[in-house]
Amino acid sequence: MSSRSKSVARSAARLAAVQALYQREMEGTMIPQLLDEFHQHRLGRPIEEEPIAQAEMAFFDDVVKGAIARAEEIDTLVESKLASGWTMARLDRTMKQILRCGAYELLARHDIAVGTVISEYLDVAHAFFDAREAKFANGVLDAVAKAVRPSAGK
Repeated sequence: MSSRSKSVARSAARLAAVQALYQREMEGTMIPQLLDEFHQHRLGRPIEEEPIAQAEMAFFDDVVKGAIARAEEIDTLVESKLASGWTMARLDRTMKQILRCGAYELLARHDIAVGTVISEYLDVAHAFFDAREAKFANGVLDAVAKAVRPSAGK
């Protein structure tokens, strides 16, 4: 797989991971069922008639399982970077999943550059939100990155 097609496959996996975590929060879907449903019916399928790239399945699985397994740690970390008086509970459900997936990658996927992680989840944020919310996601993920990878520049 070329680095370009791997990058596109990872971008698709990130978007799908955010969608999977959203579904889990809304419906309480068990992890094996959730992964199976996405493998069988969602990954690489068109959204509203728009074709999307085939997602890198192993990467999708890692982000989903990792974000769920480390949810308490991730939520505590993200919440510590929110403005005073803000909690994860106050955030839009989709935004929460974007921040959770991004924070997971920053914590656990040191093979991926900080700038890549932030840029990728900024793209996901732009798919769901206007520029103001995307800027918010960028700021929170940047603060998380500085906390968990202090030596990594952008």
